[in-house]
Amino acid sequence: MPDATSSEPKREGPVARTIEQQTAKVPSDVFLWAALGSMGLSALLQGSGRKHSSLFVGQWVPVFLMFGIYNKIVKVQGSDQFDPQNPQNHPNPQKQQNPQGQQNQPQFQSRPPQPQPVPAR
Repeated sequence: MPDATSSEPKREGPVARTIEQQTAKVPSDVFLWAALGSMGLSALLQGSGRKHSSLFVGQWVPVFLMFGIYNKIVKVQGSDQFDPQNPQNHPNPQKQQNPQGQQNQPQFQSRPPQPQPVPAR
């Protein structure tokens, strides 16, 4: 029986991995726009006197927002994070050397260059 305090990361099953891979392809904006669209549609239905339909569509808003949160979590902390077959997402990537012999920084740690302050005259 596996120890509950083991530091080894848990592996996802093939179904969960497939769902995460497909979900990560969807842009996060889709869920935000879907939530805003259901708010607007709910308001239109309420204004046209269709109260029950308005309430039904209005209940979609938190669902779309939760899908967006799930989508963001999958993109940041997906199950392939510790997959040894995917070195790009490995927690301790090997630094590779470019043709000039300099070491490249791992992709997930790169930052854009910071602007330098202009000296006062």
